[in-house]
Amino acid sequence: MKIELFVPCFIDQLFPDTAFNTIKVLEKAGCKVSFNPNQTCCGQPAFNAGFWDDAKTVGSKFLNDFSDDSVIVTPSASCTGMVKNYYNDLFTNTAVHNKCRSIQGNIYELSDFLVNILQFDYFGAELDGKAVYHDSCAGLRECKIKDEPRQLLSKVLGLELLELKDNETCCGFGGTFAVKFDGISTAMAQQKVDNALAAGAEYIISTDASCLLHLQGYIDKNNLPIKTMHIADVLALGWGNV
Repeated sequence: MKIELFVPCFIDQLFPDTAFNTIKVLEKAGCKVSFNPNQTCCGQPAFNAGFWDDAKTVGSKFLNDFSDDSVIVTPSASCTGMVKNYYNDLFTNTAVHNKCRSIQGNIYELSDFLVNILQFDYFGAELDGKAVYHDSCAGLRECKIKDEPRQLLSKVLGLELLELKDNETCCGFGGTFAVKFDGISTAMAQQKVDNALAAGAEYIISTDASCLLHLQGYIDKNNLPIKTMHIADVLALGWGNV
């Protein structure tokens, strides 16, 4: 299958290896991946901050950067949720209404695409250790993703997936929420990390780099014995058996 890759600005600027691993995983699953280097952002930061005119400008560029008849895959439930749900607020009954609807129907978060569209869940990945999976708010509530990442992780050799207490509770990032309400945000990160440590986890895995950045910041500041990983990075590890 031919797909277009959307690399969120968060990953492009801070976690480029995750973007390359996403390509690696998609190609292993049999996809031919194309990437438009002119792409930038979906507009979510501006939208969440209340700057809807700016978000519409950025979103219009996003719609121009991708084909309305192509499958678009991104390693971010947050960006997928923005396009699928909140572009309705920006582009309904505008000149790009029809193209927007086509793209909304064709964009997928990585784990959702692998499991539900390609029906491909075994990569021969290897990661020795114990981990918990963090359901991001966008993944769980906006993209309805819950079982898909767990199915993929269950096939990673050497990885023991543990249950995380209060798993459906936000990690505290929430974009500008982490800046405006830093005390509350930090306390939420502490609760999430403490629960992971209490479960005996060595890794916190998720679909969203923004959540992981927030949690890793708390982990690093407090020198805690746990690490965050994006699911694309996990699936690209090892490959000694495929």
